[in-house]
Amino acid sequence: AAILLTSSACLGGTACVMTGQPFDTAKVKMQTFPDMYRGIVDCFVKTYKQVGFQGFYKGTTPALVANIAENSVLFMCYGFCQQIVRKIVGVDRKTKLSDLQNAAAGSFASAFATLVLCPTELVKCRLQAMHEMQLSGKIIQGHNTVWSVVKGVIQKDGPLGFYRGLSSTLLREIPGYFFFFGGYELSRTFFASGRSKDELGPIPLILSGGFGGSCLWIAVYPVDCVKSRIQVLSMAGKQAGFMGTFVTVVRTEGVLSLYSGLKPTMIRAFLANGALFLAYEYSRKLMMKQIDSY
Repeated sequence: AAILLTSSACLGGTACVMTGQPFDTAKVKMQTFPDMYRGIVDCFVKTYKQVGFQGFYKGTTPALVANIAENSVLFMCYGFCQQIVRKIVGVDRKTKLSDLQNAAAGSFASAFATLVLCPTELVKCRLQAMHEMQLSGKIIQGHNTVWSVVKGVIQKDGPLGFYRGLSSTLLREIPGYFFFFGGYELSRTFFASGRSKDELGPIPLILSGGFGGSCLWIAVYPVDCVKSRIQVLSMAGKQAGFMGTFVTVVRTEGVLSLYSGLKPTMIRAFLANGALFLAYEYSRKLMMKQIDSY
């Protein structure tokens, strides 16, 4: 069952990245350098003019690793955490959980996923905002490959350097995935209308996944903005922690700067998470049929 969930999550994670990477790149650029871009269209146009089409896919390799690793751990631990929730509420292991209980299980599972997500996301964010770091004069020469970024982190901060922004990532993931799984399950319940959720077709699954992803980002976007700043700007030197960065951003740039890049994030969240859950559910059903046939 664990291998089945991991394989389904891998397919889902790949679908998620390939669908939403350009929007994620725009998000990170606008979060870390809000003064450089007037909006999503301006960000896309400038990126294309300055770096070319490949600029939208900077950090795709670590993004794929991050999403596959995160979703594999997340969905594998999701089933495990559902059993913990069943024990806490005192019900049989085969009992269907409520949408709220599934949301709590997803929230618990995200804490485990954070440990594999933080290092890969740090590399991804740095690659995505490398051009802006050079333009702003914060660094003289950027690292343009995954290996050069990895080597730079190890040389400067050692292995623990990959966990810059860990507290921010935890603050984002734990409440975020409560809304993520809660929104997904609630939406599936709405579309099922008393039927089994397993009978839902592709459109309800895409809409449910998109709704769950949108719930996540609306709930935790300012936290993610602070995380991106910590992970990217720490390239140029010592960067304050979560509270220090949060206070500095609010004081110097205003509260609205914490929502810079929200529009591409919401577009990506709906498209990518719709693809994620569609790929996950259908690959899981297909593999279950293969297992049952033996």
